[in-house]
Amino acid sequence: MGWYHLSLLSLVITACIFQQFTPSFQSLCDAGILLVPLVFLCAAVTVGAGPMLLLAFTAGFLWDAQHVITPLPPELAGNPEVYDDPGGDVKFGYSIMLYALMGFFMQGLQPLFREGKWHISALLAGIAIFLYLSAEYLCVTFVRGDLIISRTLFLKISFTALLTMLLCPLVFWILYRLAALFHHTISYEGLASERNAAD
Repeated sequence: MGWYHLSLLSLVITACIFQQFTPSFQSLCDAGILLVPLVFLCAAVTVGAGPMLLLAFTAGFLWDAQHVITPLPPELAGNPEVYDDPGGDVKFGYSIMLYALMGFFMQGLQPLFREGKWHISALLAGIAIFLYLSAEYLCVTFVRGDLIISRTLFLKISFTALLTMLLCPLVFWILYRLAALFHHTISYEGLASERNAAD
């Protein structure tokens, strides 16, 4: 593992910190910007399967650490009249699996990305965010046992995916700067010239 891969881990951790300060937009059905999935998706297309799975584990672990609260043992739960039951809807670790699935989805785009067509990866990152949020909602509702799909929910997921996707160019710019700094090759323009020569 090189310095570029370590910088990606640092970038995911930084995104996790800044995620705490991202606002939600009430005029857009309380949609927000998901920095951690965004950074992971953009980074996943620049590395191989092994580093991508490490990033998926890190991002999923941090995401669940922020959003899934596991119930405390009875001796630590405190007075039930004072403390509500903090039991979560899903188990800790489910996000790691979802991140890994999204990562493999983005890995399939590497041939296009390495030819310099990052805008296609940015568009599909938005689609991956939409699919991630939909899968996360289905997991939660499956555990709860009540599937409710409303127009407001669909709009919230759609606007969140759109707002997150708009930041893809910035994240890709950061990744290209990191790759240049640490001498890591993430695009191969030679592939396009070899393909043209073959034709």
